[in-house]
Amino acid sequence: MMPLLTNHDAKRLFLHTHGLAQDPSLAADLGTTIRQIGFVQLDSINTLARAHDMILWSRQRSYLPHMLKDLLEQDRSLFEHWTHDASVIPMEFFPHWRHRFTDHQARLDAKKNGVIQTGFAASCAEVIDHITRHGPAMTRHLGRDEVRGSGGWWDWSPSKAALEGLWRSGTLSIAGRDGFQKIYDLTHRVIPDTLRSLAPARHESEDWANEKALDHLGFATPAQIAAFWAMVPVARVRKWAELGLGSGALIMVQIAAFDGSLHLHLMRPKTYKTVAKLPDPVKITRLLSPFDPILRDRARALKLFGFNYRIEVFVPKENRIYGYYVFPILKGDALIGRIDAKADRQNKQLNVRAFWPEQSVKPIPKLVKSLEVALQDCAAFAGLDQIVFAQDWLRSAP
Repeated sequence: MMPLLTNHDAKRLFLHTHGLAQDPSLAADLGTTIRQIGFVQLDSINTLARAHDMILWSRQRSYLPHMLKDLLEQDRSLFEHWTHDASVIPMEFFPHWRHRFTDHQARLDAKKNGVIQTGFAASCAEVIDHITRHGPAMTRHLGRDEVRGSGGWWDWSPSKAALEGLWRSGTLSIAGRDGFQKIYDLTHRVIPDTLRSLAPARHESEDWANEKALDHLGFATPAQIAAFWAMVPVARVRKWAELGLGSGALIMVQIAAFDGSLHLHLMRPKTYKTVAKLPDPVKITRLLSPFDPILRDRARALKLFGFNYRIEVFVPKENRIYGYYVFPILKGDALIGRIDAKADRQNKQLNVRAFWPEQSVKPIPKLVKSLEVALQDCAAFAGLDQIVFAQDWLRSAP
């Protein structure tokens, strides 16, 4: 008979692998927390706190934003590059990004030799020369006389397009950020020699990516494994899975969804054996970033937690159901609702506009109190002195 994980056990494993089962006041050091979840997505929206800061703070209550900056810029134990989006990544993973650099360089070479952007090759050469002679640079240090809309990607100036292209192809690296603006430098000045000298074969990096993705997810389909790092085409993940199933390195497991339906996923045998030993997630209430790793795969979150979540930042205001930037609420192993909260930094207060519990959740006094405590903690993290609740902040599910 095929192994089966109940919905309770599947959620318990998923939250453990994502660092959301433990008491955040007892969390390990920040580097360990980042390695546990694999990477941390960066985002500039600062409704309450930036997404990367919220992701880490929800797992580690001692976290302060300067700690991530120190790991990236001083310790050099992290580097910044792309997974599915711009992210900070453990530095020891850097060699496996070489093939991403190679692939992007091929696209750059085609761009330089084509007619899409006249002068792109010259812009790249000028950027490298400037940084070589003058040191780390930001966009504002280059191309002061350039005009936006002159052919750069996403309406960038030529020098900005060159900076981004050279970063994505590995010639440049991010040395740090000033606010949220990238500071670029030559890669050999940022990445340790010991890691730059390593050159794993493509199949080795793909095997590594697949294995690490499955470890971080606990259980996954080939498509979910491919999406984790956005590094390996799903067809090659399927081939890897076939080999793993044939050798016994992987097993197929039925995962019970929130609605009781069963879905086939890949697992490691050793992971399946450890599930029964995992403690239940601590029953505290946490505000999560809309970009939290457990919500990145919306379809997976819906199947596993019965939580239908959508970021409405790019939805026209009149078409939004909840709000511009609404925070999911996790309590124990359940996503119990979402809250519209925004920092008023001028008055140092957190304005809570609305809380929508899930249909199965009753806002009893005990739950409301736990939510208020979580909001107080979040306000303190954001440097806010008080919380102001709208008169009708407790809502019914739409």
